[in-house]
Amino acid sequence: MPGGVNPFDKFTEKAQEVLMTSYQLLAEQHHSQLDVEHILLAMLQQKDGITPQILEKLGADINLIKRSVQDELDVTPKIQGQTGFQGIQVSMYITPRLQRLFVNAEQERERMKDDFISTEHILLAVVSDPTDKAAKILKRFMVDRESIYQALQEVRGNQRVTDPQAESKYQILAKYSVDLSRLARENKLDPVIGREEEIRRVMQVLSRRTKNNPVLIGEPGVGKTAIAEGLAQKIVSGDVPDNLKDKRVVALDMPGLVAGSKFRGEFEERLKAVIEEVRRAQGEVIVFIDELHTVVGAGGAEGAIDASNMLKPPLARGELQVVGATTLDEYRKHIEKDAALERRFAPVLIGEPSVEDTIEMLRGLRPKYELHHNLKITDEALVAAAELSERYVTDRFLPDKAIDLVDEAASKVRIDMFSQPPELKQMDARLKQLNDDMELAVQKQDYERAARMKYEISALKQEFEGKRNTWFAEKKIDDVVDEEDIAEVVSKSTGIPVSRMLEGEMKKLLLMEERLHERVIGQDEAIVAVSDAIRRARSGLRDPNRPIGSFIFLGPTGVGKTELVKALAEFMFDSEDAMVRIDMSEYGEKHTVSRLIGSPPGYVGYDEGGQLTEAVRRRPYQIVLFDEIEKAHHEVFNTLLQLLDDGRLTDGHGRTVDFKHTIVILTSNVGTDHIKQRALGFTVGANRQESEDAAADQKMREQVMSDLREQFRPEFLNRIDEIIIFSHLNQEQIKKIVRLMMKDVVKRLESQGMKLVLTEAALDFFAKEGYDRVYGARPLRRVIQRKLENVLSRMLLDGKFKQGDTIQVELNPEALTELRFTIVEQAQSVESPQVEGEIIEQTAGALPGASN
Repeated sequence: MPGGVNPFDKFTEKAQEVLMTSYQLLAEQHHSQLDVEHILLAMLQQKDGITPQILEKLGADINLIKRSVQDELDVTPKIQGQTGFQGIQVSMYITPRLQRLFVNAEQERERMKDDFISTEHILLAVVSDPTDKAAKILKRFMVDRESIYQALQEVRGNQRVTDPQAESKYQILAKYSVDLSRLARENKLDPVIGREEEIRRVMQVLSRRTKNNPVLIGEPGVGKTAIAEGLAQKIVSGDVPDNLKDKRVVALDMPGLVAGSKFRGEFEERLKAVIEEVRRAQGEVIVFIDELHTVVGAGGAEGAIDASNMLKPPLARGELQVVGATTLDEYRKHIEKDAALERRFAPVLIGEPSVEDTIEMLRGLRPKYELHHNLKITDEALVAAAELSERYVTDRFLPDKAIDLVDEAASKVRIDMFSQPPELKQMDARLKQLNDDMELAVQKQDYERAARMKYEISALKQEFEGKRNTWFAEKKIDDVVDEEDIAEVVSKSTGIPVSRMLEGEMKKLLLMEERLHERVIGQDEAIVAVSDAIRRARSGLRDPNRPIGSFIFLGPTGVGKTELVKALAEFMFDSEDAMVRIDMSEYGEKHTVSRLIGSPPGYVGYDEGGQLTEAVRRRPYQIVLFDEIEKAHHEVFNTLLQLLDDGRLTDGHGRTVDFKHTIVILTSNVGTDHIKQRALGFTVGANRQESEDAAADQKMREQVMSDLREQFRPEFLNRIDEIIIFSHLNQEQIKKIVRLMMKDVVKRLESQGMKLVLTEAALDFFAKEGYDRVYGARPLRRVIQRKLENVLSRMLLDGKFKQGDTIQVELNPEALTELRFTIVEQAQSVESPQVEGEIIEQTAGALPGASN
């Protein structure tokens, strides 16, 4: 090139991009010579370049400047035949103005003591001659040499251009981080409530001379990020020690640093630039790294080092101050394995807040959510959100799950306010349809039909407006979120009725026996004993550090032990599934204790956790059922002693699992022989005096307790709240169980549009056939399947019954061991109306398998 200036020599990558873009502009606009305006327009078009950043800081309109430069280029003479970029390389020349620009840019580089010519040097060279056309264009927008220097100082700081990628490192911390301190000053962060102790601990670690890098460790959703935000808020408000005042808290974007680093060394360059910028800040910047475990292995391609190894030296020298946040599992899996990284951090454990603390946090956040959703949130709604989320949303942690409930309930109320009920929507659609039909009738000159339509529209419109006014009057005009809205959101995810969730517990506990008897027939003594123990616990008279209740259920099979457990689970925790069942026959060996609480480190199954501890950790409100407890190894009982006495267990991972909200039930076959003998004795001597019965009961209980004391240690039995003995069922109780079981069959038939009626004789038949003194009520279900369901299914498939029929089940008078099925109410058939009123009788015994 003329003058010996090579535009590609000692230029940064961004400056070279500008030159290449300017060549393309030259070709597109059919110019013969490359001039200053081509270079200036290329710099303005460089989106991630430094020129647009500087002009934005100066408040200049970049689009207007581009238009002005383009206007200048439009008057430049064009030549014919130059249509492509390849052709330009052969016959392209630069003007003397552009040569002077490159010389001036070189002088700017030397003045600023840089090693390479970058785009800021070229921009300064453009305005160095105030008489130049390009300089005059910029001057019109108040852009001159002095203002560029000032803006450049903000963007570039004290950095020097020492390599071709220097421009990409300007303000790299701002590019790959979020300034939490700025957000705190602008009041864009949520208030942090109830974490004073944790924030104080973080400040304490930050004030240390060495290893002053706290890492917040806690479960997801407990508020680790919020504590970092709380630290930023305290620094901005000045409520910190002098050594932390005026410091800046920035949240590093690790995914952003890794994203787009296509070539080896690119990620390392970015992270190195970030570290360098923080180091130059001389301790004024605190870097917050959320999900700290992601630095281990980040950017660590083959032959490269990962982020954690790059952070270790500056952390060790104290040049970089970091606040990390991660979960306990991730900390153990990634950070603890790297001892050199772990020793540079001081752990700060963040526990899940209590329900009371969560309510206070929700009260602090309430104004933000009320403003966002433009409605009011009651105190009752906040209390319900904390309590219901704690009980029913068991796979997540407070306060996050409670905040989500409030947010979703507010969103639901807001949408419901502007959504008409389905009935009104249908009426509105019908009105539109009638209007269209009326217009069509008028067009066809069918005025009689149009008049009828008009009358129908008038009547429907009146009805529609009346219902809409009623809906407006009944809907929530106050724009309020209450506890019922919170319960509805929980109900949709759990399937538990809203009324049951909001039912007062004290009132419910007073009716406990009645509710349990709806499912469990007989066993009055057992139900009363369980109810009394639960009421005693719930009234506040129990030890708060023990489970709600602990019981041993004794009795023969088929008398309702498992059914009472299920009924209790539904009553206390609103779901039959709120139960973990542990079969103790699988824990007969000493080493099987580890299956309950999890294997210790280094053993197989360590990562899986314990069957008992994991189930309760994930669902703390439930029943824990230990089946056939006498078959367990004595080492298992040592574990149960801690559970029953302290209400907690420590699993293989060292986590404390809380059992204070569980009901512990143990079943055993110990003493069953004495219970059977007592039942037989009662049958033989049915007419004896009540005192004799009571004496026999007391003797049986003493024999059972004697067997229990032989089987189990005193310290174990003394920790049990109640030892409950289930008695045998009599014929009348079996009949009640038949009625309960028949409800399921009736419901299934009702779903097919048919009714089922059983006579008293039929019920007696099932009670007699299904009762067994040894197996209790267990054979009853098989008898119902064989004698009722199998026969009904054959007759249904045979077309003997139709929708609308009422099927009566009665004892066949001709054969008392068989049932008869008759239709007492026949549905009218469209094809054959003459069958109405006829009685169709079918004898079950006439069908195969009916008299099994």
